[in-house]
Amino acid sequence: MAAGNSSLVTEFILSGLTDRPGLQLPLFFLFLGFYMVTVVGNLGMITLIGLNSHLHIPMYFFLFNLSFIDLSFSTTVIPKMLMSFVSKKNTISYAGCMTQFFFFCFFVFSESFVLSAMAYDRYVAICKPLLYTVTMSPQVCLSLLLGVYGMGTWGAFAHTGNIMSLTFCADNLVNHYMCDILPFLELACNSSYVNLLVVFIVVTIGIGLPIATIFISYGFILSSIFHISSTEGRSKAFSTCSSHIMAVSLFFGSGAFMYLKPPSVLPLDQGKVSSLFYTIVVPMLNPLIYSLRNKESNLP
Repeated sequence: MAAGNSSLVTEFILSGLTDRPGLQLPLFFLFLGFYMVTVVGNLGMITLIGLNSHLHIPMYFFLFNLSFIDLSFSTTVIPKMLMSFVSKKNTISYAGCMTQFFFFCFFVFSESFVLSAMAYDRYVAICKPLLYTVTMSPQVCLSLLLGVYGMGTWGAFAHTGNIMSLTFCADNLVNHYMCDILPFLELACNSSYVNLLVVFIVVTIGIGLPIATIFISYGFILSSIFHISSTEGRSKAFSTCSSHIMAVSLFFGSGAFMYLKPPSVLPLDQGKVSSLFYTIVVPMLNPLIYSLRNKESNLP
């Protein structure tokens, strides 16, 4: 490949999670197990909510979409990752890599904003219970969902366009188990300062806006809970929010740790291990977290 001509880059080699031969097969079965649990858990949640008329309320409308996003998110990443454990040379075409990265970004941003929509739903349910039916009408829920996927589309186009503007030289070895933007910035042979700035701005919006919505919503929620006189009422309100708080902490905490730190603070080898939390662990745990915390989801 000629240096400075990105059009000659037709494929990339994904280094995978580790290059130690003795770990390849155990890791393959470990992550295959994780993927199976993720598929069963999220498909189970989708089926349960879809078939149970008691759960056709805004809270579970958003949970239904969260499970769909988690299932799709995992399917975008894990199958190709599993190939890296059993293939001698794990290659992916340029077009395939851009496609994987686009959908990866789409589902990451969509999950960020669906979590913020769920926080708003809880705010209305606890702080304005008498207006809940009107405020969270089907039309409002649909509008919020369109906003969720709209922001997902915006983030995906912004990040994918950012990658496609890079110029790659002779090295096409991506130090990751998937196509992600930070390893591509490391590979680029042209100046990537502007690209890094774009990453920071887009990620800040994608994380900052949802987190701001969540913090504001829970600020009002806590204020309302402290004004509840009965212990049972406070306990029920806290129980309603606890599962969502756990999911938010896992997702945003691991994502911020990965993307909002300079590469010098978090080397890519450590970064790709850290990324396992939001790409694999969070989608796997979300159905368990919500099914354990929400009694309604266990209705027959």
